[in-house]
Amino acid sequence: MTNQLEQLYQQVILDHARSAHGRGLAVADAAGHPHGESHQVNPTCGDEVTLRVALSADGRTTVEQVSWDGQGCSISQASLSVLTDLVTGRSAEEAEQLGETFRALMASQGKGLDESLEDALGDATAFTGVSQFPARIKCALLGWAALRDALAKAGAASATQDLSQEES
Repeated sequence: MTNQLEQLYQQVILDHARSAHGRGLAVADAAGHPHGESHQVNPTCGDEVTLRVALSADGRTTVEQVSWDGQGCSISQASLSVLTDLVTGRSAEEAEQLGETFRALMASQGKGLDESLEDALGDATAFTGVSQFPARIKCALLGWAALRDALAKAGAASATQDLSQEES
């Protein structure tokens, strides 16, 4: 990766960490929208998040809203912000697929993914460099683990896959 590209990626992460999208837990919907909540902690560094997802009430399981509150390093906070932007308005199945793609990016050891997969990730490709540092991968994946769990708790069929496959 070129030095200029690395600097751009670092700036994207810092911008999302400073002005995080979705921060602040929304009130759970009493109007019948399915919702789920998950609290996740990274015991290695102390990052933690409570993430709440609200799905559409029309049975289509569209992610209508992602909200979260947490504390941690800029990587975990920026990853949550990017996740919020990526999955809001998409089906639970699409959200889970994006999570799988992001997990593949984190397993790439800095090599990235093919262009079509990276295009789907948008700003999340900024975390390519993070995948070179095993201790930081868990920070980037924290919100994605919370999303998967929250979708399962909301009853989204695609998210009820075996959660034991989630990276620890």
